[in-house]
Formats: sequence, C-alpha cells, structure tokens
Amino acid sequence: MAEEAPTRPPAAPVSRRLPDFPWDKLTSFAARAREHGDGIVDLSVGTPIDPTPQVAQDALIAAADNPGYPVTIGKVETRQAIIDWMTRTLGVTGLGLDGVLPVIGSKELIASLPLHLGVGPGDLVVHPRLAYPTYEVGTALVGADSLAADSLTAIGPSVPKILWINSPSNPTGKVLPVDHLKKVVDWCRQRGTILVSDECYIEMSWDADNQPVSVLHPDVCGGSHEGIIAVHSLSKRSNLAGYRCAFVAGDTALIGELLAVRKNLGLQMPGPQQLAMIAALDDDAHVVDQHARYAARRAKLKDALERSGFRIDNSEASLYLWATRGEDCWQTVESLAELGILVAPGDFYGAAGHEHVRVAFTATDERVEAAVRRLTR
Repeated sequence: MAEEAPTRPPAAPVSRRLPDFPWDKLTSFAARAREHGDGIVDLSVGTPIDPTPQVAQDALIAAADNPGYPVTIGKVETRQAIIDWMTRTLGVTGLGLDGVLPVIGSKELIASLPLHLGVGPGDLVVHPRLAYPTYEVGTALVGADSLAADSLTAIGPSVPKILWINSPSNPTGKVLPVDHLKKVVDWCRQRGTILVSDECYIEMSWDADNQPVSVLHPDVCGGSHEGIIAVHSLSKRSNLAGYRCAFVAGDTALIGELLAVRKNLGLQMPGPQQLAMIAALDDDAHVVDQHARYAARRAKLKDALERSGFRIDNSEASLYLWATRGEDCWQTVESLAELGILVAPGDFYGAAGHEHVRVAFTATDERVEAAVRRLTR
C-alpha cells in the first residue's frame, strides 16, 4: 500500500500578519460625537474637504476619452512635470526621466515597497517611533522584522534593508534638520541600507524658520541620489486624494527595480489622472491658496486647544496638531467625543504617543469654528 503524503496545515491568512486597522477602534467614539446637538466635528483623519483645483478638473475632463492602456513608467510629460516641480519647489537637482515613477497613491506605494524591493523574512525594516502605520503594515506583509527607532544608535549593530524617515512627520508635524538628514544618508550608504523618505507633507509648513528639506536636495545627499528614494503625494497639497496621484523619485537603480516589478503586476496610473497631475504640478497658485486656508484653520484650532489646557508639541508642519494634556490618549479621545469632536489617539502611531492626540485641521471653516466654540465655552 502506497504511503500517503503528509498533510500540510493550511497557511494562515495574510491578514493575520497585519496589525488591526486602527480606525476600527474609534467607531464607538465617533457614534458618541455624532450625538452632539450641533453634529460631529471630525478631526480624526486628514481627508481633504476643499474643492479639487479647477486646473486639475479641466485636465481630467479633457482626457476622458482615453481608451488605451497606460504604461507603468508613465507618460514622458508626467515625469517631466515631476522633475520640473521638484527642481522649482524643492531645489532638487540631477533628476532624469528614469529617476521618477508615477504611482497609484502613496499609501499603495508605501505598503507594497518592501515586497517590490525584495524584502522578506529575516530582513529588518526601521521606521520612526511615532509613525504612519503603513510602514509597519508593509513590513508585516512580507514577514520581515520591524524596529521603531528615532536614533541611529538605537538600531545597534543590525543592518536594516530599508530605513524609513518622515519629514514633516505624520503624526507629530516634526521637521528633521538638514544635518540630521545628512547623517542618516551617510549611515545608510555605509551599510547598503535603502533610505526611503516620506515627504508627502513637505509643502505644508507653518514655521518660516524651520522649513522642510527633501532628502534629494544636494545639501542633504551631496548631489547623488544613490541609495535614496523619496515618496510624494498630491492628495493634500492639491486636494487630489480621490484621484490617487503620487510618485516616487531618486536612485535610478531603485526606481528601475520598482518599475520592473510593477510592470509585471500591471500597476499603472490611469492616463487621465496623469494629465490631471501634470496640470496640478504646473500650477503653484492653488497650492498657495490651499496653504492659506489650512493656516487659518490651524491657527484657530491651536489657540482653542491651548486655551482649553492642551500643550501643542512639534507641529511645525503637516496637517495636524500633536496635542496633549498629560493624560492617557483614550481619556482625551473620550472627553472630546463628549463635546462632539473626534480626534485620533496618539497610540495609533506607536506606544510613544500614548499621552497625545492627533488633531487634523482638514475640516470646513464652519466645522472648525464649531470646534473652537466647544473647546473654549
């Protein structure tokens, strides 16, 4: 009688590797906030609520007749618009057409980056102690190890495959100085670690003396993009979150590797969105206008929070106020929900945030005014 092949246990679902989706924990607090007589003021997420710029809308409409498949590398015009914007706005030099790649939203790129760059079990990915949760999600997805660390010494003798930095930071709004960025670039190059800089909030700065600088700026990288890539998004700066317009730029070898993998997976930014992105990148006026709207909302919320007993830490940039009154973050979430205000608990972003909440100012002027009244009553 032939031997039966040993039975393998079924593989565990990939979802078990991933952390719980944080915002599911806010459901009951959102329900509490909605019970307020004047309605909820939702300051928990950074979702744009202002109109998409007309130049982008017009470009999308004009491109509506688009029957063919796009190419993964993107249109030449799209990539040139990215290069022109990075040169004009961020002072980045030395970028060529093979050093930029349009992608379908920055979150998709961030979550899939470890997989596309060959990270796997036994590899290490380092991210900030207070960080966008998707860095950890992408690491868990490929079965690699993650480490939350803010200093290079905290990494010890380990050699990470990828090191994430995020300036301006989500959630804290902290801006990393040029000297620190240079030190990180040198450290990664000495070890062969890929440095990935999440710069999605780089135009959302509120401190004239502490302006964010791209890791691709020559003052940081020495004019060479070797071993470095930067992630950018148009969701916040151009109210294009629904269009899923983002891009990655930097080391041509790393961009080439991403391109090779993404071609096989069919990850292509749709042609109409590419034309909308060109229009948005070419137009600086709408960014100035949007910045002014956010600045006004930020100033009102910051003043109201401070008057009601909060301390605002960091928050030099981004679309959030990193607020604390020295208590457990969930206690703060609960008390604000009683006022009809929903915020994000700091521990969504790491254990170091357990006494802070993240307060977004991506709400309408009317809802911001409602929050101010409730906080200062």
